[in-house]
Amino acid sequence: MSTNIFVGNLSFSTTNDSLRSAFESFGEVTSANVITDRDTGRSRGFGFVEMASAEAANTAIEELDGSEIDGRRVNVNEARQRR
Repeated sequence: MSTNIFVGNLSFSTTNDSLRSAFESFGEVTSANVITDRDTGRSRGFGFVEMASAEAANTAIEELDGSEIDGRRVNVNEARQRR
């Protein structure tokens, strides 16, 4: 069962690939998406990473929350379901 992770406070220069590479050392990443503005195409400053195992996801959350990705200190936690 895959686990979806929310990553907030991303640098506007962070790409899907750089987001993926930040998480790959913790386990298999099934997807990594930086959310962009529909009109401008510019990053909205957050994204989602889906990891293949819950164990790898939990380790990544613990290790990366408060760390720096592309020069910005990021918030990392388990994504909540949309209402």
